[in-house]
Amino acid sequence: MSAAGSPPAAREADRTRGARAVVLDGPGAHRLVTGPWPEPGPGEVRVAVHAAGVCASDREVYDGTRDPAYVRYPVTPGHEWSGTVDAVGEGADPQLLGRKTVAEGFRACLRCARCREGATNLCAGGYDETGFTRPGAFADTLVLPERLLHPLPDDADLRAAALLEPAAVVAAAVLAGRPQPGERIAVLGAGTLGLLAVQLLAAHSPARLLAVDPRLARAEQALTMGATHARGPHDRAEGGSADERAPFDLVVETAGAPSTAYDACLLARRGGRVVLTGMFEPGAQGIDPARLAVDQLTVRSVFGASSAAWSYAVRAFGSGLLRPAPLITHELPLTGFGEAVALVGSGDPAVGKVLLRP
Repeated sequence: MSAAGSPPAAREADRTRGARAVVLDGPGAHRLVTGPWPEPGPGEVRVAVHAAGVCASDREVYDGTRDPAYVRYPVTPGHEWSGTVDAVGEGADPQLLGRKTVAEGFRACLRCARCREGATNLCAGGYDETGFTRPGAFADTLVLPERLLHPLPDDADLRAAALLEPAAVVAAAVLAGRPQPGERIAVLGAGTLGLLAVQLLAAHSPARLLAVDPRLARAEQALTMGATHARGPHDRAEGGSADERAPFDLVVETAGAPSTAYDACLLARRGGRVVLTGMFEPGAQGIDPARLAVDQLTVRSVFGASSAAWSYAVRAFGSGLLRPAPLITHELPLTGFGEAVALVGSGDPAVGKVLLRP
């Protein structure tokens, strides 16, 4: 059984043409399909997608460069999204109807040791994620388990909320990095992850918060989001004071560039902490084990986000500490999927977050 809400007239009119979805049959082969509106099963909800972000992982799925263990064709991509619950299945809470929401992507088993300790992103039950192995949000509608939802306040900006998935990833990095007030913190990379990380880290009142990016305009954008300093990766503070030249207590790497894991460790002080969130490709420069041993660095990596990290990001968004909207530069309809993927892979520094709007 399912209980439908009262969707807006525009969406009701859309039902006459069926539910649309972008389908990737394989690398480089996509099509827009139309079919029946899916009904949620027991414990599931159906969400009317408001906006869905396109990221580098979606580009990998399109290009066929993503590890085959983490994608299953044919697939509807889209793991960064926001929407409104418009139907609930048997056993799901009917009070969710009409609620604005986002949701976790990992379909964790909830039974293994990792899940039981709260690390649902490390589920030992096998990789299963919305937009990669399950239908994602580059569609009019999305069906998923109720337990994955993180409902939002009634006045939430759903356009901005589409960025809560990458925000949850950097929230996981912040939790792993354990920032303390008065610390010196550096963020490598001023893309979506980096700029969201700056906002969350600024809330911990660091003494210095540096954003580093070869696209200086992007690094300087971080100054409007809480960073105290910005520079390119090869700029040095040699002319500054000893305090300005001092290494960092915490370095959060978000770029996934060939040298940024290595560079992050160079920025950290002896006994400092480094958190890696970028997705590195084969051939990336390794971390110097001698530096790890001599400087006694603590290095953590983050892949995806746990339920705790999602809750952290949603709370920060609801309180106004996290402001994703300024990162959005392009919005396209579902029919513009090909253009959206091209924008994400263009390397144009003027391209920030690209959204698809059903």
